This record gives sequence, C-alpha cells and structure tokens, in this order.
Amino acid sequence: MRSLLYILSALAVMGLAYWAYSENYKTQASLDHAQELQSEIGRMQEELAVLRAEWAYLNRPDRLRDLAQLNYDKLELNVLEPGQFGRVDQIAFAEDDGLPEFTGAVEVMGAIE
Repeated sequence: MRSLLYILSALAVMGLAYWAYSENYKTQASLDHAQELQSEIGRMQEELAVLRAEWAYLNRPDRLRDLAQLNYDKLELNVLEPGQFGRVDQIAFAEDDGLPEFTGAVEVMGAIE
C-alpha cells in the first residue's frame, strides 16, 4: 500500500512539474510577443513622426502657392480672398418646425452677389 502511495505521489509531482514548465514557456512566449509589439509600436510612432514632418513640409503655403501658379492653366485655381467667406450669423438655422427659414440672398462681407 505504501509503495502505491509513493508511486502516485511521484506521478503527481512529475505532472505538476510538467505543468509548471509548460506554463513557464507560455509566459516567456507571451512576454516575447509583448516586447515585439512594443518595438513595433515604437517603430510606427517614429514613422508617424516622419510622415507628419513630410506632410508639414509639403503643405507649406509658399510651396502650395507656387504649385498653384505653375498649374493655373490646368487646374484654374484662384487665390482665396477674405471676401469669399461668410459670417456665422449668416447661417440659416432650423426653426421649431424643423425647416430652415429662407431669407433670400446672403450678404457676404458687405456685398450681395
């Protein structure tokens, strides 16, 4: 009887040892994967910073102005002027019935067009 108890105890210890080692390897694999993800996040943040810098460089007003002038014949782009913008108080908002009130022509910067 005693030998059966020793054998079962030894089998239980071996089973628990196997389980502990397998959990250790799974944990190490998860930590390695997390470290790879952190490295990838760092690389992507660096790439995003470079892309933002390139975007800012390409959207310089003087560069865009020069491009618009060079391609005026093809694109027929005009320069924006303050008179082309309206004011917020000129927007017709919805009334209580849900339909906007029509006020006719909208005055833009002192001139009706």
